[in-house]
Amino acid sequence: MTDRIAVGPATPDLYRRLIELHTATDQEAVAAGLDQRLLELVRTRASQLNGCAFCVDMHTTALAKLGEPVRRVHALAVWRESGFFDEKESAALELAESITELSVDHVPDEVYDEALHHFGAEQLPHLVWVITVINAFNRLSVTSRNAPPPVS
Repeated sequence: MTDRIAVGPATPDLYRRLIELHTATDQEAVAAGLDQRLLELVRTRASQLNGCAFCVDMHTTALAKLGEPVRRVHALAVWRESGFFDEKESAALELAESITELSVDHVPDEVYDEALHHFGAEQLPHLVWVITVINAFNRLSVTSRNAPPPVS
């Protein structure tokens, strides 16, 4: 495998700004009433789709610390079939998938409308930002081949 440049450390000012954007996005999303566990669910799902092992590890660990049941964490990859996620969570996961895989369907009106129904005009923009920022982190991490820390 080709040695990769760790993009974050190679561009520390830009990476710091992305972290600041993540922090601001998270704070504003929670202030708008979005649940932290929901944010971690969509981050995990986007990271799964992007094949980002580092971010999947980080966000599933965060979900465990937030008390998310392990069965639901394991079922994220098959959330539609599991029956473990309510309509609001399903709308958020569907939106996360659609934004993450833009080339597949360009966020269809049905997906957007369902998310808008559950999150409203105040929360939906924050959810979109959370999904957008995790996709940026995924792209940097996957390109750099960042691996999660070893299991202890």
